[in-house]
Amino acid sequence: MAIDDIFIQAFRTHQQKGDLFHPLDHEDHEVFQSSTIGAVMEGVYDGETTYGELAGYGDFGLGTFNALDGEMIAFGGRFFQIKSDGKAYPVPPTAKTPFAVVTLFDPTVRVEWPHPIDWKQFQAAVDKAAPSKNIFYAIQVRAHFDHIRVRTVPRQHKPYPPLVEVARLQPEFEYENLVGTLVGFRFPDYTQGVNVAGYHVHFLDATETVGGHVLDFTLREAEVDIDVTSRFRMTVPECGAFLDADLAKNQDEAIHQAEG
Repeated sequence: MAIDDIFIQAFRTHQQKGDLFHPLDHEDHEVFQSSTIGAVMEGVYDGETTYGELAGYGDFGLGTFNALDGEMIAFGGRFFQIKSDGKAYPVPPTAKTPFAVVTLFDPTVRVEWPHPIDWKQFQAAVDKAAPSKNIFYAIQVRAHFDHIRVRTVPRQHKPYPPLVEVARLQPEFEYENLVGTLVGFRFPDYTQGVNVAGYHVHFLDATETVGGHVLDFTLREAEVDIDVTSRFRMTVPECGAFLDADLAKNQDEAIHQAEG
């Protein structure tokens, strides 16, 4: 059976049982976001939300840090910072973020896939199976990676350049034959500028040593867990550069360039 069919069967099973969104024995939950990716695109790299506060909204997610100091990945209630050296560091609760998205990860859909699959094939399989592209999906993948290419962003200094300029110089890293975890979301197309429409995924290896924002991979022996929700909540800064940022412009092309 093709992976497309396995995903379709998994989603259909939970739709038929009526527990795709809210299993009867599980508490309802939501995707929570601090600020917008559009603000980050415009160089709003400082926020007031601490990771201690963010952890109260979710144990799973991704984001960045003040001054755009690397990539954040969280799962199992543990938060990591991937700095510009490509290495992973624990996040202190006092650290602050200009943008992050988290949820209390409580998956209903699970798919196991032993065979090799690349990043484009994976996205296509989930897209084909997903019952709607207008709701929110949190996705965790534990797998063996034959190859993975990631990037991270270096700490910036004021006056901050826009993200599309930072992205041109961001360091990339490639790894072969390692085990690790992908953490990410699939956001609806209508949310472009609020978040990244489509897939936005970060990576951490099993030794909690290296990771970053995912650009490409080939994986196998995968366990894929998907949490489906129709609930989304966002807060935005009440002070600072966010209030003066021009967020009305069309940022679609710039987001594609910056986020890969």
